[in-house]
Amino acid sequence: VQLQASGGGLVQAGGSLRLSCVASGPTASMHAIGWFRQAPGKEREFVAAIGWAGFSTFYGDSVKDRFAISRDTAKNTVYLQMNSLKPEDTAVYYCAAAGAPIAAPELYGNWGQGTLVTVSS
Repeated sequence: VQLQASGGGLVQAGGSLRLSCVASGPTASMHAIGWFRQAPGKEREFVAAIGWAGFSTFYGDSVKDRFAISRDTAKNTVYLQMNSLKPEDTAVYYCAAAGAPIAAPELYGNWGQGTLVTVSS
């Protein structure tokens, strides 16, 4: 499966952005998809994940109640709706594929190229 992330940009604190992760390839619909982020000088952080059918979701503590992950199986696209953004949400956001919606980045593969989100104060 190949993954392409998009939708990043510059937004003011309190604003919203929606990221997209398009999956392609013969097994595109068979993987859980996770979103991770990495800020300069920091380790990669788990953001959210969703199961292959879209029914199971899992969020990192720092984004719970602000971000929402969803999946359009017909379009093989996973969305990350980010609301009430904070400057500390600034990072490169990546999507990746796994067998289940889990938080451990080492269990993911097929990482997309990343999309930069910058939140100004």
